[in-house]
Amino acid sequence: MRTLGWRQSWRIARRDLHLGFRGLRLLFVCLFLGVATLAAIGSLTSAITDELAARGQTLLGGDIEIAMTQREASASEKAALGSLGALSETIRMRAMAQRSGTAAGDEPLAVLTELKGVDAAYPLYGTLALRKGGYRPPLQPDQILIGVALADRLGVGPGGRLRYGEADFTIADIITDEPDRVGEGFTLGPVAIVSMEAMRRTGLIQPGSLFESKYRIRLAPGTDAHALRERLERRYATAGWEFKDRDRAAPGANRFFERMGQFLSLIGLTALVIAGIGVSNGVSSYLALKRNGIATLKVLGATSADIERIYLLQTGAIAAVAIGCGLAAGALLPFAIVAVAGDMLPVQPGFRLYPLPLATSAAYGLLIGLIFTLPPLARARTQPAAAIFRAHLAPRAPIDWRSTIAVGAAAVALVALALLTAREPLFSAAVLAAVGAVLLFLLLLGWAVSRVARRVPRPHGPLLRLALANLYRPGAQTSALVVALGLALTLFVTLAGIQTSLDAEISRTVPKTAPNLFVLDIPSGQETRFREVVGEDARNPELNIVPVLRGTIVAYGGQRVADLEEIPDGAWFLRGERGVTYSETLPEGSDLVAGEWWPSDYRGPPLISLDEEAARILDIGVGDTLTVSVLGREIEARIASLRKVNWDTMGFNYVLVFSPHPLASAPHSLAATITMPPDRDAPVTQALLRTFPGVSVVAVGDIVSQVGGLLGQMSSAIVAAASVAILAGIAVLIGAIAASRQARSYDSVILKTLGASRLQVLGAQVLEYGLLALVLALVSLVLGTAAAWYVIVQVFEFGWAPDWPTVLGTLAGGALLTLGIGIAGSFPLMALRPARALRQL
Repeated sequence: MRTLGWRQSWRIARRDLHLGFRGLRLLFVCLFLGVATLAAIGSLTSAITDELAARGQTLLGGDIEIAMTQREASASEKAALGSLGALSETIRMRAMAQRSGTAAGDEPLAVLTELKGVDAAYPLYGTLALRKGGYRPPLQPDQILIGVALADRLGVGPGGRLRYGEADFTIADIITDEPDRVGEGFTLGPVAIVSMEAMRRTGLIQPGSLFESKYRIRLAPGTDAHALRERLERRYATAGWEFKDRDRAAPGANRFFERMGQFLSLIGLTALVIAGIGVSNGVSSYLALKRNGIATLKVLGATSADIERIYLLQTGAIAAVAIGCGLAAGALLPFAIVAVAGDMLPVQPGFRLYPLPLATSAAYGLLIGLIFTLPPLARARTQPAAAIFRAHLAPRAPIDWRSTIAVGAAAVALVALALLTAREPLFSAAVLAAVGAVLLFLLLLGWAVSRVARRVPRPHGPLLRLALANLYRPGAQTSALVVALGLALTLFVTLAGIQTSLDAEISRTVPKTAPNLFVLDIPSGQETRFREVVGEDARNPELNIVPVLRGTIVAYGGQRVADLEEIPDGAWFLRGERGVTYSETLPEGSDLVAGEWWPSDYRGPPLISLDEEAARILDIGVGDTLTVSVLGREIEARIASLRKVNWDTMGFNYVLVFSPHPLASAPHSLAATITMPPDRDAPVTQALLRTFPGVSVVAVGDIVSQVGGLLGQMSSAIVAAASVAILAGIAVLIGAIAASRQARSYDSVILKTLGASRLQVLGAQVLEYGLLALVLALVSLVLGTAAAWYVIVQVFEFGWAPDWPTVLGTLAGGALLTLGIGIAGSFPLMALRPARALRQL
């Protein structure tokens, strides 16, 4: 028989597929799940980041933004900025809104808000949308615009009255869309907008008050905003200003979604690799069903190349359909996600196709398909006809060198693709290496289980003896079953560990150590009066009062931050201004780990105490210098000590603490935490607002609610992506069971012929899967816990606090589920009739 061509091979392959492709359904499902997940994650990430970039001018409020805290630009500085283009000035601060006009004797309801003063040029880009109509600047000095959330919380609307500080306002309208909302960053309360004149009328802007001035510039068409921003940064390098341009209008949101997208993409890639094992098992099962046809073709003269072409075309056709369907689902899912969860996203991108993530996902699917289908195809191609007929009893044959090289090349291409498309190649390499190590470990564990089962003394019970024999008999799929069960159980434990730790981040850690209230913008000379007011309405309160300033690290260890090509990984404190304080004694919530604290009467050159983790990241220590810009003045200080900051206390934890002398005379305010019985929150808040109209009172419950919402959204995204990995793990288990079904059918028929009952055959299967589940439970607990710890502690930098009863319960439930799947796969064996089955074997 001469060699068949591709056309004739396809004719045979297509005709065979018309008879049904039962064994290839698993190939389709596994590739579809993996490709759809990767395509959806990549498309959604691209949609959000592209929308942030496309709307950069609107989100930023200009082409360039210059921000500074606790001060405004001077007249000469404003003139210099105004010469670059149209200039708009805003001031933003946290302030308490109090409802006016309540009944006599009622305490006015107060809500923490983000008060924003705008000039007549605001907004330079976009539209400030209002409920009753368009925004027409300028606002009158007694008018205020408020957000929907503030109107709902205070129960007010247009025509209502609000008080800020020393000024009363009439609500002119309700804000439905603030164009630069995303660019403003994280906020603790709803927004309210007044004119710049009205902002000054409140009396809230005092020396030392915590407010932020922003100057947005609209450039002439064709001006390179990025290059201009870099020139301004060099020109005003010592001013302590923070610069943004329209290309990175919301850097925090960009970084978050890029990192989250990368992490979820790696979960999707892990799911695809896991599903690849299911692909291999599914193809092996399919070829086992076709062994008689393969052997017949070989007997009739078909060459190995003919066999390879026929079944490569079949698996390739199903894989192509699976990848195509996965890409279609992945392209459509982001649109559905935006429609359902649009309010949770910073922007709502429209529907469009993103070729790069779709092409990348297709390449992943193709490479995974090649890696895991070539080995079973190679065995079918190279095995003689006689060996194929007894394949279910003979050990699995090794694949030839040509197929080994092809699989290796595809694996190298897969790793290269993952690293080249990753934002952080080292992180991606670590994840892929971990996945490979786990798979190799499980394969070795499967081999070890077979060896141990062969060597242990034979038990007296026939069912247990038979179950042990099933683990090492010819054709046993022990390694595949160990990999399948181990992956499924490991994923269950990982998911439980991640989710319960995210829940514990808020629900367990915070309430144990958090104060009731944060109070900001306390006048620096009013500490004694503040203590008296709190003491009158609270029972034995615990107070922690600290000075508050803002500063920017501009140099460390002899190098300027502006000269760095890239900010060191983890050095978030180098991005923009951060909180700065001074103290005569070691602050609460900190432990001294290196160096010495300065004396309480120290008046020498500036000293500073630095967080030990920040020192490690910057590779500096005691004795090195650190330069910080505070209120436009650069202060070079020697590092006197390193502290371990206990961030989970939710108190005032500062990376930088100065000795008092350099900052005590600078304009600043005080901040305080108040710990007291929870029923005193409202009376203390009202008493403080009566005495200090300019203070802002932050309830810890509001912070917990917002952070809890963010963590909940993150947890939901992780659960959704990890669920696909779990489905892939279950598919692997189903594939392993399918791949071993023919050998088990042979065993079942022989046992029934020798007089075994159906329950005895099923009992042996249950014992076999039960033994494997017991062995793998401890292994999966260790592997899953390690994976969850890495995600929580190293990737997201949260505290590790899993709920062990939930984790162990999930492991037990997963073990029962996988055991149930294994048993369900054994039920068809019970229906086999020995006479008919023996004629088919």
